[in-house]
This record gives sequence, structure tokens and C-alpha cells, in this order.
Amino acid sequence: MASSAHSSTARAILYAFIANFGIAIAKTWAAWLTGSGSMMAEAIHSYADTGNQVLLYLGLTQSQRPADDEHPLGYGKLSYFWSFVVAILLFSMGGLFSIYEGIHKLQHPEPLSMIWVAIVVLVLAILLEGGSLFGALREIKLVRGTRPFGEWLKHTRNSELVVVLGEDIGAQVGLILALVFLIMAWVTGDPVYDAMGSICIGVVLIVISAFVAWRIRSLLLGRSADPEIQGAIDDIICEAEAIECVLNTITIQFGPDTMLAAKVKMQAGLDIESAVRAINSLERELKARVPGLEWCFIEPDIAD
Repeated sequence: MASSAHSSTARAILYAFIANFGIAIAKTWAAWLTGSGSMMAEAIHSYADTGNQVLLYLGLTQSQRPADDEHPLGYGKLSYFWSFVVAILLFSMGGLFSIYEGIHKLQHPEPLSMIWVAIVVLVLAILLEGGSLFGALREIKLVRGTRPFGEWLKHTRNSELVVVLGEDIGAQVGLILALVFLIMAWVTGDPVYDAMGSICIGVVLIVISAFVAWRIRSLLLGRSADPEIQGAIDDIICEAEAIECVLNTITIQFGPDTMLAAKVKMQAGLDIESAVRAINSLERELKARVPGLEWCFIEPDIAD
């Protein structure tokens, strides 16, 4: 399951990288021909997204490094760190630059030329980004299974998929805005609409980057495992014959891996050796049945 989630995330990142790199080149060419501020903002946005995919993949691969003496719980949180960096870059290089470009064009309007080229490029880009978004949603479907999309988005600990989804949605909304404002500039002959389009794109990117950063912040601080995983853990513990009840469980998510610390009340009359064997057996059962459960610490007690 954990390996499947890793593969789905890697594929989603690859889809986004290919789409963004091709679109960035096409947008740059169109911006140079037309002098469009909206198109230039979109080009910078696509270059930023392309670089972001590299950072996401870097975080994904680094998070798989095995634990060592300096990092006994592994490097799983590196995926959160790089995802947070991507959110900041999306805010600065994407959102702030788009707003700056729009304000500059408002203060120093320039006539647009060959607008039809930019329109053709934007339409093609919308189709390509739509393919990337569809690919991301398909990989998310593989990970979330039968869970509703809204519930998955609220509870998921997969920061890379959240970032890719946010980037794809931001890119699609930005492209549509750029197309609408560019057509308005073409029809009216007023380049002010093009500048307004650039500002609107920047606002959209800043809103999305803020949402992504807010979602990842809790993961960086240390968040419990998905509620579905926590529920499965409690059910497995309660199934054990030697366990009378679960007193308390604590889980922490480290990238794709989960750590569990549980306090349980053993059945009365068990000697120490039997209790130890029962706990060891339970830990093996938990690791076998719970995807990504890397560390498991069970403590017998009589009260929480």
C-alpha cells in the first residue's frame, strides 16, 4: 500500500513536470511575440511549476532514505519540507511576480500584437494542463480508494499530491483567466484588460499557495496518522485475545511512514513472559496489516 502510494505520487509529479515544461516554452514564445503581460505571468508561473516538480520529486526520494543514528525515525518529513518550499515558491515566483507584472503593465501600457498566437497557445495549454490535472486526480483516486474526495483532502498526509493538485488547479484557473482577459483586450483594443488578467492570476496563485502552506504546516509540526489508519490500529489491538482494552494510542506521521505508541490493559492472570509474547505478536500483526506502520511501541498498564 505504501509502495503503491509512492508510485502514484511519482506518476502525478511526472505528469505535471512534462505538461508544465512544454507549456512554459510555448508561453514564453507567445509572450515574446505578443508583448502580453498575462502571457508572461503565465510563462513564469509554468517555469516555477516545472522547478517545483523537481523539488517535490527530490523530497519524495529523500524521504525514502533509511533511518540512521542521527535520524532514528528516518527522513520521512523531508517530503513535507520540500512541499513547503514549493508552496513558498508558488507564492513568490508565481503569485507576487504576476501581480508585479500586472501593475507594471497598468502603469506602462503597451499595445499588444499577434494576440491570436497567445490565444492558440493558451487553448493548447488548457488542454495539456487538463491532462495533467486528470492524471493527478486519477492517482489520487488510486490512493484514496472509496473515500470521498473532500474527506481525503481534509485528512491526507500525502503532501506531494496536495501540492501537485493545488498547482494543477491554479494553473488551469490561471490559464482560463489569461484567455478571458486576453480576448477582452483583443476585442476592445485596450491592453489594460491584459494587465488586469495578470493581477488576477497572481491573486489566484497566492490563495492556492497559502492553502497548500497551511495544510503542510501541521505535517511539519507533527501530525497524527490518518483517522482511517488510527481506527484500523485500534480494531487490531482490540482483536488480540491477551488485551482487555486499549487505554490510549498515539500516532505520528513521518512522510510515508507511521509511528505508533500504545498503552493497553492486559487480561488478568497473565504472567510476564506470556504478556511479552502477546505484545510481540501484536506488534508483528500491526506491522503486517497496517500500511506504512514502521515503528510500534506497546506498553502494558492498568490505567491511562
